[in-house]
Amino acid sequence: MNNLLSLFSKNQSLIYKTFLFVGATLLIIYLLPKGGQFKYNFQKGKPWQYENLYAPFSFTIKKEKETLEKEREAIRATNIPYFEYDAEIAETSKEAFSDRFESVYEDTLYDISKFRLKQIGTQILNDIYKYGVTEEVHAYEQDKLIYLKNDNKIEEISYSQLFKKEDLPSKIEREAIRANADNTITFLRQLLSQTVKSNVSMNVKLTEATLESELNAINPNRGIIEKGGRIIAKGEVVEGDTYQILNSLKAEFQSQVWSKSNYTWLLVGYSILVSLVFLMLFLFLKKYRTSIYNNNTKVTFIFFNVILMVFLTTIVVKLDAAYVYVVPLCILPLVLKAFFDPRLGLFVHVLTLLLLGFVVPNSFEYLFLQIIAGVVTILTISELYKRANLFISVAQITMIYIIGYFAFFIIQEGNIELIQWATFGYFILNGLATLFAHPLIYLYEKLFGMVSDVSLLELSDTNSKLLKELSNKAPGTFHHSLNVANLAEAAANEIGANAMLIRVGALYHDIGKMNNPTMFTENQVNSINTHNELEPKESAAIIIDHVIKGIEIARKNKLPDRVIDFIRTHHGTSLVYYFYKKEKELNGSANPEDFMYPGPIPFSRETAILMMADSVEAASKSLKEPSSSKIDTFVEKIINSQMEQGQFLNANITFKEIQLIKKVLKKKLNNIYHLRVEYPE
Repeated sequence: MNNLLSLFSKNQSLIYKTFLFVGATLLIIYLLPKGGQFKYNFQKGKPWQYENLYAPFSFTIKKEKETLEKEREAIRATNIPYFEYDAEIAETSKEAFSDRFESVYEDTLYDISKFRLKQIGTQILNDIYKYGVTEEVHAYEQDKLIYLKNDNKIEEISYSQLFKKEDLPSKIEREAIRANADNTITFLRQLLSQTVKSNVSMNVKLTEATLESELNAINPNRGIIEKGGRIIAKGEVVEGDTYQILNSLKAEFQSQVWSKSNYTWLLVGYSILVSLVFLMLFLFLKKYRTSIYNNNTKVTFIFFNVILMVFLTTIVVKLDAAYVYVVPLCILPLVLKAFFDPRLGLFVHVLTLLLLGFVVPNSFEYLFLQIIAGVVTILTISELYKRANLFISVAQITMIYIIGYFAFFIIQEGNIELIQWATFGYFILNGLATLFAHPLIYLYEKLFGMVSDVSLLELSDTNSKLLKELSNKAPGTFHHSLNVANLAEAAANEIGANAMLIRVGALYHDIGKMNNPTMFTENQVNSINTHNELEPKESAAIIIDHVIKGIEIARKNKLPDRVIDFIRTHHGTSLVYYFYKKEKELNGSANPEDFMYPGPIPFSRETAILMMADSVEAASKSLKEPSSSKIDTFVEKIINSQMEQGQFLNANITFKEIQLIKKVLKKKLNNIYHLRVEYPE
């Protein structure tokens, strides 16, 4: 049991990666479409690259989307709506007119007889209720045919035959004038306006049910290809009917041919391909990004982003494949570049696209555009902490999408008459969504405890709480840190290292000296040196302790691990040589371990540069009457000594880069200590 636990403890990182690998593979397989993959790739307007293709089975030719949509529009345009006639309302209105007429009519007011006037009113009611009265307003032409449903009887009439209630006053006026009863117009208007009620309304439910039935009755097929019939010959251009026949064969193959017996083999195939993609990612990390591979949090972060992009794209394709370009896939290389480096960002972006090739339609066009956009993202976005850079880069990415899509459409269609202008809008939405990178990076920093250049910029602010405390408690150390930051940043720029990271590391590398600032010479304001009263071992312990204290202060103030690495490694495993030599002089011998920093030694180019810059800057203060030759000599001596001690063995830095760093440090120090003219008193 103990052996098992010991084995698990030693290999827990590998076990975690195995679970991550298997879990990510299963999740991606779950998201991928469960249908057979058509084994031929073809594009409209391009020659057929394979041998002559014959129908492997009989299948129907599907109509093009445009053709089906035109048929649907034609049915909608010619659809005959249903209106409901309420006979009871008509009878009630007529009775109400008769009753009210008897109660309000006065013989002395009109020249026409009571009987005749009532007859005119009744005739008006009979006319308007022949097909019914409506108050509804519809955007139909007057000659539009409609169905009028009266109980179980349905009659076909024109829309103009329905009487509109708003036309009642003009109808009354015409009938009264025709009967030479002009002075009764007002009376009839008042009476009929109170009694006439609308009795015809549109039967929306029946109308829509009929329309839906007609739309469903559309035949999606326009022909059939018999088994063995030739579909296309080698070299023939894929266009017109041939293109539609190939699409029909592809759809039939993916939907019907893939039976349950093939499902297991489908999963096997997907498992192999997806596993290969993730295996390539692991191999890349292990061979070229060892520090990332050994950090499970960073590996999880990369896998999370890959799965997230596949998930978002899959959801969009299932909703409507037309919106596939709205997914801001370029956020992936952008985010990975912000946290790691451009090469890793581009590599992961390409691997993600290989997975998406199973999901998206027109996969060649999609992969081409997304790879080009990913390359542009890597090449254009630098110094992400500058807000303008992101906007400029997003504009360039959007233009690449638009230009690429335009070129593909011309190749496929041969003209721009049928170009889908809405797709350009999708690219613009994609660009706007890519601007979400800044808040996403901030969210990732909080979730995964990582640090980006944006956070590094905030940490480099010398007005931050921790650096202000350092400048107040240990002003000499603060000034030393600023000088080291300038030297290290210049060296980093020379060899292409992360200049922003190394500047921040340099600013914080000596914060441990705040606890006991006067024990360090740069903070001593008089000639009194406290170390003169201490044993060399005690003095060395105090000096060495500033590394441990610095790590504690950094963790208390929640500095990122990438910054704490500089505090931990800036002295490596070197000796506190002054006190080591003093101990030997006093006692004749000294144990090097008592005077050695705990390490570790630098494990990156950035931490190695800081060690060089820190040692050189500190030692430069001891130079008397510094000259160019003296500076060159002592820079060479200090850095060569560090190399002999093996301080850079774990850092990914070359001899050539070290020589360039020496050159920069010499130049910078010469600029600092150049001779100045004496000003007259």
